[in-house]
Amino acid sequence: MAVIGLVVHELRQEAIDQAAELAQWLSEEGHEVHHPLIAEKSQLLDLVVSLGGDGSILRAVDLLGESEVPILGVNFGHLGYLTACEPSEVKDLITQVLDGQQSIEKRMMLQVKVSKSDGTLLGETHVLNDVVVERRGPTIRVGVTLDGSFFTSYAADGLIVATPTGSTAYAFSAQGPIVDAVHESIQVTPISAHMLFDRTMVLAPSTEIRVEVLGGRTALCNADGRELAVVEEGDQVVVTASSQVTQLVVPRNRHFAHVLKSKFGLEDR
Repeated sequence: MAVIGLVVHELRQEAIDQAAELAQWLSEEGHEVHHPLIAEKSQLLDLVVSLGGDGSILRAVDLLGESEVPILGVNFGHLGYLTACEPSEVKDLITQVLDGQQSIEKRMMLQVKVSKSDGTLLGETHVLNDVVVERRGPTIRVGVTLDGSFFTSYAADGLIVATPTGSTAYAFSAQGPIVDAVHESIQVTPISAHMLFDRTMVLAPSTEIRVEVLGGRTALCNADGRELAVVEEGDQVVVTASSQVTQLVVPRNRHFAHVLKSKFGLEDR
């Protein structure tokens, strides 16, 4: 018997319907089902099934916290870059995962701490995709320090600090590079920079990135799309590699390049 949690996109009726069907089937197969999944139960789980899109997987990551439980994503979204299968395939894939017949990839995460200038902690969390410091109104100016050494200041709409998994999320739309998801690095990408230096920096995973808001304009710090804190002049956002990882179920026959071709509609020739 396995203990399985379900995370469902609450605005997609087809995902809600399949979750109910899936919960009944799993129970009939003798498994314990937690639906809906709550964070307090995450330590008990053997597998999480996320029914929705990439956002549902990010919600599952947040619910799991430090529990490194494999996540199987079922695509009810549009792109579904992080998902492993379509709705018609989920029962077979769950069976294969529980029998140890599917691959599980460990994905790098980031830890972010937001503090005021006096050291007061405003927020702290771990993310799979990215940390974004972005404007609330006009263009902002932020200073970037790498491993304790000041690098430069950016005048931009914001700054994205992403994992390789996050390189196909917000950073991709900001012209950042696509990085193999199992590679370990940290990408720093400015958003609509008002300066000549507007390229992504691909940094070693051991790098500490410190972002400080300069000038009198406030900004938002978002972690995997969720607002973490409002940051003002002198406040700092510190991003490092996390000790936590996310485990994603990935079909054995799925290569990184095949995912790119499929999700972005690339031609064979």
